[in-house]
Amino acid sequence: MLVGLEKGKVQSFTGLVAWQEGHRLVLQVYAITDAFPAKEQFILTSQICRAAISVTSNIAEGFGRSTAKDKEHFFTMANGSLYEVKNQLIIARDSGYIAKEQFDAVVEQANVTHKLLHGLLRSHKT
Repeated sequence: MLVGLEKGKVQSFTGLVAWQEGHRLVLQVYAITDAFPAKEQFILTSQICRAAISVTSNIAEGFGRSTAKDKEHFFTMANGSLYEVKNQLIIARDSGYIAKEQFDAVVEQANVTHKLLHGLLRSHKT
């Protein structure tokens, strides 16, 4: 269980469900990219891992900002990175680097993260 909740109030970015689900996505991306060909180490593997990390990093940074406008900016950046991850997953699937079942599972995790991130965005719209 991730820490971050005390008496119903989020105390840390790790208490945000959107961050928690995004973190699960990062771990899934790392697991599937382990099997990518060596030639992709500095190309697709690097890109997809950095984009996945960017999702949770921007959620964390947005959490740490004090104004709604700043929060919205970083949550929007996380949203863009999530679209980037989805695009790169399609490339990996179509290149034969991941099986359909792996693709379906990781895209489902990305979709869960996306829905939660949209909730964060809506709650901080300026």
